Amino acid sequence: MPDFSNPVFWYAVAQIIVIDLVLSGDNAVVIALACRNLAPAQRRVGILWGVLGAVGLRVVLTAFAALLMDWPWLKIVGGILLLWIGVKLLVPEQEGEHEIHGAGNVWGAVKTIIVADFVMSLDNVVAVAGASHGSIPLLVFGLLVSIPIIVFASQIIMKAMERMPIIVTLGAGLLGWVAGAMIFSDPAMRPLVAGQPAWLHYVASAVGALVVVLIGWLIARRRQAGYRVLEEG
Repeated sequence: MPDFSNPVFWYAVAQIIVIDLVLSGDNAVVIALACRNLAPAQRRVGILWGVLGAVGLRVVLTAFAALLMDWPWLKIVGGILLLWIGVKLLVPEQEGEHEIHGAGNVWGAVKTIIVADFVMSLDNVVAVAGASHGSIPLLVFGLLVSIPIIVFASQIIMKAMERMPIIVTLGAGLLGWVAGAMIFSDPAMRPLVAGQPAWLHYVASAVGALVVVLIGWLIARRRQAGYRVLEEG
């Protein structure tokens, strides 16, 4: 059972919720696009079963990833992947990414939602597994809290991100923070960090956050400069 009186538990839950909000905002858009051609009554059924299927798949995948986090080198690999995901979050998407076609029937929409969520959720699975530190109760609780927020408030969240880009930057920085902590806590790193001061853990997290924000900013700036050259040409 999770210890609800432990501040560390709520800190980890907050991390999971923020990660879900930042990385899963477009999942609700996928749901809307997949069901847009259905009649209103069918649309509600399609959304319900699509969300349930996607959530179930997400929980299973993330729990499986969390259970593997004690394997040597796996956190290092996951942390590096998470650094890349954080950088990618700061780089504007090109047109046509995540293109979803509306389905003509309920089960077609459900299949589209589940498949799209599976393809788009790799980043979410790795990040949430890292934030849960291998605790399945914490993992499930965090997902159960955050997923309804995503489904019902995704449009508000996405508009807020568009108006206040700092939210995306902070979210990407959080991914870097989790990545730094994952790499530092990998079993393969224990011989290297044994006897080191406890605060070094936070230094590794801060370095991860700084790397993501700095590299993401540089790539985004270079891409925007390239767009301006193309427009002027």
